[in-house]
Amino acid sequence: MPTNVQEQRLRRRFELWDRDNDGRIERSDWESEVERLLRAFNQPADSQKGQALRSAYLGMWDNLASQAGVKSGDSVDFEQFKNASGKQMLDQGKSGFEKVLRPTIQAILDLADTDGDGQVSREEFRTWIKVAGGDESKAEEAFRRLDTNNNGQLSVEELINAVHKFHSGELDVSLI
Repeated sequence: MPTNVQEQRLRRRFELWDRDNDGRIERSDWESEVERLLRAFNQPADSQKGQALRSAYLGMWDNLASQAGVKSGDSVDFEQFKNASGKQMLDQGKSGFEKVLRPTIQAILDLADTDGDGQVSREEFRTWIKVAGGDESKAEEAFRRLDTNNNGQLSVEELINAVHKFHSGELDVSLI
């Protein structure tokens, strides 16, 4: 069961997907985020990166829907989202985040990595945060705190660790 901090962070993520504010998220909300990311990084949906991003996001949705006990085409309310996220990730620690989020974070990193170096630069990170609904003005501070090896780039491992620590309440850096 999520702690208060975890629940607040899950609620924020839920609200970012629930763009129509109806108290429910559905597959189309995740598809819309894919489209926003593709537009932000000028990537066609039928490109290899576009297809990988769509597959990862919708795979994550299908997994969530299954954990919530609904069909992929149905919607999920916050309680279902919170409980499914708890079972999938929070209760399983880093291994849960690794299993559920790695494909999506890898696909986003590949998309955001416009210079092809396998990592996310400050500018690429800022664009990602803006598209995800985060506070762009805090992107530089977040980047510095997430860049644990201080190389001026973010790797998949640094991003997964950051998302895990953020949602577990260990890191107070706004990623969303």
